Amino acid sequence: MTAIVAVDIGGTHARFAIAEVQDGRVIELSEAVTLKTAEHASFQTAWQEFERLNGALLPRAVAIAIAGPVDADVIKLTNNPWIIRRSMVCEKLDVDSFVIVNDFGAVGHAVAQAGTEHFEHLTGPKQDFAAEGTLSIIGPGTGLGVAHIWRKGSNYHVQATEGGHIDFAPLDPIEDAVLARLRKRYRRVSIERVVSGPGLINLYETLAAIEGRAVQQYDDKTLWQMGMSGQDSLAAAAIDRFCLSLGSVAGDITLAQGGFAGVVIAGGLGLRIKDSLIRSGFAERFRAKGRFEGLMSAIPVKLITHPQPGLFGAAAAYAQQHV
Repeated sequence: MTAIVAVDIGGTHARFAIAEVQDGRVIELSEAVTLKTAEHASFQTAWQEFERLNGALLPRAVAIAIAGPVDADVIKLTNNPWIIRRSMVCEKLDVDSFVIVNDFGAVGHAVAQAGTEHFEHLTGPKQDFAAEGTLSIIGPGTGLGVAHIWRKGSNYHVQATEGGHIDFAPLDPIEDAVLARLRKRYRRVSIERVVSGPGLINLYETLAAIEGRAVQQYDDKTLWQMGMSGQDSLAAAAIDRFCLSLGSVAGDITLAQGGFAGVVIAGGLGLRIKDSLIRSGFAERFRAKGRFEGLMSAIPVKLITHPQPGLFGAAAAYAQQHV
């Protein structure tokens, strides 16, 4: 087995763990250590702090998942002032090899390698994903992550996409009102404007306008809390509407990608609204694809419940490429 450091860097936190990889797969992942990015001047100083906390020299290989584009040599993180230079990773971290992947690409690798115990059934047949074919992954969070995995035998390929930026397609008068409201603000309305954490604000304000209510301005985190707790009936209605839209979007993405082997809803937001998804019209909207309703009904749709998909997926990406 090969020991590596797995890192998952977001806007607020950087998570570190030691992973053991072998034969292209993750064998073991240690407990995560979470550091606040605001408390460290750079990734290098955060790395040094993790090494101090680890109490021993770190392995000489690292897999890094980053919230943002990762193709350039100079990588600027989203909502985080750190800058990472690919050409200097080995020198700065004193490692011999590394992999850098987009955070949602890492989620794709996690989906590809996680065991069945890390998935929870949402809708469709209660069966494992098909052993071969394409899996579609949709992850609502700060934005809307979209990826797919192609699997054949023991091989797989993860493709992160920008599917969260396709056009929003309303299916009823309320969604018509959402689109009309957002079109005044944006030249083009993508699904991410609705099916994401901040998108709840747009749904909430549209529902208030339909009812002629004057509502207080809230941030999306407050609205999610108010709706999930039942404290605010309008916020709860907005969450139900969010679940409907997520079902429609997940079905559209699945048709476009050919994700007939299975569909995964990823991200912390998906886990938090699990019960709402199950009792909402998510399943009906996912299936409601006209002549293809029978096909959609035969696809298992699950939540990934792995506690650290970013770390696990980063390690899996390294294992696939180097081990």
